[in-house]
Amino acid sequence: MRGETAQSINPQAGTVTFLFTDIEGSTRLLQELGEQYADLLREQRRLLRAAFQEQGGREIDTAGDAFFVAFDRARDAVAAVVAAQRSLAQHPWPGGRAVRVRMGLHTGEPTFSAGSYIGLDVHRASRICAAGHGGQVLLSQTTRELVQHSLPEGVSLRDLGPHQLKDLRQPEHLFQLIIPGLPAEFPPLMTRTGTPNNLPAQSDELIGREVEVGAVRQLLLGETVRAVTLSGPGGTGKTRLALQIAVSLKDNFLDGVYLVALAPLTDSNLLASSIAMTLGILENPTRPVVESVKDSLQPKRTLLVLDNFEQIVAAAPVVADLLAACPGVKVLITSRIVLHLSGEHEYPVAPLKLPEVGRHLAPEALERYPAIALFVRRSRAVKPTFGLSSGNAAAVAQICAHLDGLPLAIELAAARIKILTPQAILDRLGSRLDFLKGGARDLPARHQTLRQAIGWSYDLLTDDEKAFFRRIAVFTGGCTLEAVEQVSGGMGAPGADALDAVTALVDKSLLRQEEGPEAEPRFVMLETIREYGMECLKAAGEWESARRAHLLYFLGLAEQAEAELTGPRQSLWLDRLESEHDNLRAALSSAEEYGDVEIGLRLGATLWRFWLVRSRMREGRERLERLLALPGAEARTSARAKGLHGLGTIILEISDFSQARPFLEESLSIWRELGDRKGTAAALNTLGWLASQIGDYATARSLSEEALGRNRELGEKRGIAVALNNLGAVALHQSEYAAAIALYGESLALRREIGDRRGFAYVQVWLAWAHLQRGDHAQATSILDQALAVLRELNDKQLISWALAHQGLLSFDLGENDRAQVLLEESLALGREVGNKVIIAWTLSHLGGVLRGQGQAALATTLAEEGVSVSREIGNMWVLPYALHVLGRQSQDAGDPVRASSLYGESLNLYRRMGGRRGIAECLEAVAGLAVTQADLTRATRLYAVVGTVREAIGALRPPRSREAYERDLATIRAGLGEDAFAMAWKDGQAVTLDQACELARLC
Repeated sequence: MRGETAQSINPQAGTVTFLFTDIEGSTRLLQELGEQYADLLREQRRLLRAAFQEQGGREIDTAGDAFFVAFDRARDAVAAVVAAQRSLAQHPWPGGRAVRVRMGLHTGEPTFSAGSYIGLDVHRASRICAAGHGGQVLLSQTTRELVQHSLPEGVSLRDLGPHQLKDLRQPEHLFQLIIPGLPAEFPPLMTRTGTPNNLPAQSDELIGREVEVGAVRQLLLGETVRAVTLSGPGGTGKTRLALQIAVSLKDNFLDGVYLVALAPLTDSNLLASSIAMTLGILENPTRPVVESVKDSLQPKRTLLVLDNFEQIVAAAPVVADLLAACPGVKVLITSRIVLHLSGEHEYPVAPLKLPEVGRHLAPEALERYPAIALFVRRSRAVKPTFGLSSGNAAAVAQICAHLDGLPLAIELAAARIKILTPQAILDRLGSRLDFLKGGARDLPARHQTLRQAIGWSYDLLTDDEKAFFRRIAVFTGGCTLEAVEQVSGGMGAPGADALDAVTALVDKSLLRQEEGPEAEPRFVMLETIREYGMECLKAAGEWESARRAHLLYFLGLAEQAEAELTGPRQSLWLDRLESEHDNLRAALSSAEEYGDVEIGLRLGATLWRFWLVRSRMREGRERLERLLALPGAEARTSARAKGLHGLGTIILEISDFSQARPFLEESLSIWRELGDRKGTAAALNTLGWLASQIGDYATARSLSEEALGRNRELGEKRGIAVALNNLGAVALHQSEYAAAIALYGESLALRREIGDRRGFAYVQVWLAWAHLQRGDHAQATSILDQALAVLRELNDKQLISWALAHQGLLSFDLGENDRAQVLLEESLALGREVGNKVIIAWTLSHLGGVLRGQGQAALATTLAEEGVSVSREIGNMWVLPYALHVLGRQSQDAGDPVRASSLYGESLNLYRRMGGRRGIAECLEAVAGLAVTQADLTRATRLYAVVGTVREAIGALRPPRSREAYERDLATIRAGLGEDAFAMAWKDGQAVTLDQACELARLC
């Protein structure tokens, strides 16, 4: 009976979601209930119609106990079936019998004709319904994609996988709607089953391989793909992944999916026999086995999983022959060695994903990473009470990181959780190859210990490949082909070609190829494999020669990089050093441990600029301190001088001025003794910069001028540029803005000439500040934008922080307080990250000023006080007076004129000592404002006049943010004094000296 007339259906254009329903066991119910069945059917229809109509469902047809309903929106259809199933479950049926209705949903774009919908989508929806059981709701993949993010509260979906539906060629991926409070467990779907296979049942869920399963599945479903090889070292889970992929493809290979286990084989001639035995193909003694296999498979659509192919790789031509003869056959191969078949698609199986090193996450967030989830799952298998907690999460993350995310290694480690805590396991991983053993007894022997898993691969290598494998193990964090060649050559290695050996090790999954700087290939060995290689290296008696060759190679690389870090290729060389940082660390540790003092000092001394730019100052400081303390390092050599200079510079950059000075002075002394003019000039420049940081501008000027002269004599353009920069800083802090801009401009020209992009951007940051001090905001903005783009490219967090701070000051000057706050907070965060206390103090003080303008007095005071405290701690004399001034403003706002006057006085004295005329003017202006509030209008007028004279003399306009208060004060003064008295007081103020102005301010 038609539920609605054709005219009333009013079909919608576009997609439609179809619902089919059917009572399970309706014939049985009819027989049991007799005439009462009509009442039951009537009630069932009433309940369903109410639920469907509530959500806008259009009843297309009813036949017996079945409904065919259409919805304009998929989520309405889902809401309707949820309501319908709940109504059916709650209804009091006669005799207490449950009425169970199967339901199926599918979304498509059907045709509407003759009062009804027609097309394949309608049939698909009907077949989906027929596949289910009473009380079960099934959705197609299409419908699931439309509703997965808008399900009713508490409702979820369960993936049932692909199923072959009756009369439909392609399988349909089905999902079950899980409705809280209603049954969720049902028998297997009533779809075509029984695809021939010998796949073993898996007792556990595959973790963290959803992407891999999907990607390889798509490859094998592609028309042109015949063979896919899952490659990777032992323990990555290739076999388990292959089995999961095979299970997902059963409905696509209707003639069978078969696992052919090759691990027991050592004779490549037995491959065809193994396939025949697995498939039950009878061998004909009169013809080759492979021909019988081809005859059997030629007409079939079959997937063969060839597991553990590495030890019979010579049998690859048999696979090629089979594929050529059998167009419906595809192969999924697992192997530690790539087969190099024509048309083979290699899919490297990577270790499981790990959280970033050093990233601290809550336990629930940590467990979303597959490596962690696997550890937790396997731990619970041996200790059901185990769980991730705040107390053990960090140790578990470190365990998985130490094990490179290798599933086998993680499972072996988790097996120990029955006796040991995660921290105890972590403490024992120093020798992971000995610790990680005792795998499940039903696993192959090669997977019962990590050592056996790696040894299996090692035994498949040729002698030359074994030699290169051992020697490559000396590298930490990967290496380039050039490094392999140089280190191997430095050891007197065999004449085998390094490229061939490395290629073989990549093919055999003992090395992984990655892309380095400028797309240069890098070759990486997992740490678990590397540990095995190191054992082999030492057992072969090659450790000392390998260690020494490694140290000398990276010394050469670092010394080559030293000059490049201030030239046009600095970005590339920074990235190169970054990619080799683990190797450089290993080389430095080697020099320390084995007493290679001279080489260690040379290496450390060349790396200080890299450590500085990449914000690793603490590491650089500790390294250089240890190297300089080694026995024999006290000799006054060039290497010691360079090490001292690098150490002093790093300490200077983290604002520890008093500790930096003796190292820099000793380096200067040694270079003078050695007659090293370039080194002497470099030390003078750095000492000049140190003097400017503590406000000793006379010394800063003297040292920098001497450095300038020496560098001019040497024709050392970068040294000249640095000296000019130092002199520009002195001029800037003493409010000589025109001179500062000229000096910075000359420095910029030289840095542009030599291609020093970082140095150029660095000078731009301070040139922009000079323009900002003069009120040229447009110029400052343009310069800072250019500088910041370069610094972000170079990832120089320290200079990025300075650039952001100056952008924040610029916004503050323009009254853009919200933007200023964002920029200064970002600058402060970076300053704290790199540990530069000058940046921290500077940014805190200015952020206090910004928040004061936003009415956040308490927080502004807290920040300003911290800025003062940090400035005093480090002895920085150009940040401290500003910090005191900001704190004075806070005290004035808080109604504490006595404290405000005291703070202004200390600030003013510091500015006078350093010659900072703009700072003097700002202090006097603050006191003038205070005098206005105290009705001391004549003194206020004279002070404002002095400020005007100073600003005019140094070319520093009053910033927009302070003009309103200034004009308001002048209006108050004029109204209070009258024009004549105001003019006289102003004229008096213009005539006083700065010393007299200080006395007038009563602060000195």
